[in-house]
Amino acid sequence: MAASLFIEAALLVLASALALWLRPWRCQSAQSLPWPWVFTVAVMPFLWALDGLTGVSLSPRLSGAPLLVLLAGWPLTVLALLPAALGAALVGPLDWTEALHRAVWLGLLPATLMLGLGAVVRRWLPPHPATYVLGRGCVAVLAACGMAVVTFTLLRRQAGAAVDASMMAALLGAWGETVITAWVVALGVACRPHWLATYSDRLYWPNAARG
Repeated sequence: MAASLFIEAALLVLASALALWLRPWRCQSAQSLPWPWVFTVAVMPFLWALDGLTGVSLSPRLSGAPLLVLLAGWPLTVLALLPAALGAALVGPLDWTEALHRAVWLGLLPATLMLGLGAVVRRWLPPHPATYVLGRGCVAVLAACGMAVVTFTLLRRQAGAAVDASMMAALLGAWGETVITAWVVALGVACRPHWLATYSDRLYWPNAARG
């Protein structure tokens, strides 16, 4: 138990140090800060603490990290994880070990998987807004959340825990999160592309951008 907590803390510290080193705030200003980004950061503690807020242990806990990656990029998403964990500890309420646990498994792992899957989409799929909406805003979200759930489940099973019901609840939550994220991304591409730090016409609609 102590070893796993140390590993989780080390992963979060290393990711946060890398995000700080990248200095992502250089590309942002108070005037350009999109309100969906601010809203997502604000609601993440409540998403992470749904089981405590509802009193139902099998309530699916949503992540919010995949959407935040699309809105703000990986570095700013990682920097939002610690405040989100502190907020979840307060509203849950959760002890610090559980808050750390959720920061890694609901935040850092899905966010990092989204970064890798986004690179795959850009490398192997044709540039088009539909590629972004369906590839990064839908399939990548479901894959990132699903892989995080499966990884966590396998680790807990190795520890002898019974996790079948909680895994099913988490997978249902991943489906719900995918629908919400895809809706926000589609709306953003169609009406407010500046909301999405990971989207530009130059990257996903090069012919139209040149025209």
